[in-house]
Amino acid sequence: MYEPPHFRCDDLEAQAALIRACPLGLLVSAGAGGLMANPVPFLLDREAGEAGTLRAHLARANPHWRDLDGLAECLVVFQGPDRYVTPSWYATKRETGKVVPTWNYATVQARGRPRVIEDEAWLRRQIDDLTRMREAGRDAPWSVADAPPAFTAAQIRGIVGIEIPIARLTGKWKVSQNRSEADRAGVAAGLRRDAGGDDAMADLVDRMGQRA
Repeated sequence: MYEPPHFRCDDLEAQAALIRACPLGLLVSAGAGGLMANPVPFLLDREAGEAGTLRAHLARANPHWRDLDGLAECLVVFQGPDRYVTPSWYATKRETGKVVPTWNYATVQARGRPRVIEDEAWLRRQIDDLTRMREAGRDAPWSVADAPPAFTAAQIRGIVGIEIPIARLTGKWKVSQNRSEADRAGVAAGLRRDAGGDDAMADLVDRMGQRA
C-alpha cells in the first residue's frame, strides 16, 4: 500500500479500533486457484501475538479455504470511513483556485500465514464470539444458544475456520492532513452539512488534523 508519511498510521490501537468498528474484511490470497477475494467478518484477538490474531469462518462450500491451506501469506483489507472531497470546501479554492478533488479514507491491511481449522469446539467458540460482538447493545440480544442444538451443529458442519496470526499490520488515514488548517476546517464543515452528512469522516479530519 502506498503510504506517504503524513497519511501513515502505525498506532496499533487505532488500527485495532478500525478493525473492530469495520470487521467485514476483504480476504485476498493467491493460491492454486489464482487470485481469490471474499468479504468475511473477522474477530481480532489483540492478546494473541504482538499485533494480534484474526479469526473468521467460511462456508465449507466456498473453495477459498482450500486455497488458503498451506499458503505462506494472505492479505485482509479493512475499509473504514471514506468520502469524496470537493474542491469547493477548500479555502484555497477562493484564494488561488489551485485545487483538485480527492477522496478521504481510512484503511488497515493485515498480512499473515493463514491456518485452516475444522475443530468443532473452535468453530463453536468463533460463532459465539462473533454473535456476541454484533448483538451487544441490542435490547434483546440473540444468542447462538437460542437456536435448536441439532440445527446449530448442522450449521457448524457447514463452515471452516480461518486463523491468521498477524505478521504485518499497516494503516493509512488519508483525511486531509496534507491541507492547510483552513482547508481542513472547510472539509470538516462541508462533510457535516453536505447531503447525507458524514460526522465520522469529519471527526477524523478534525482529530488527525491536530497531529498534522
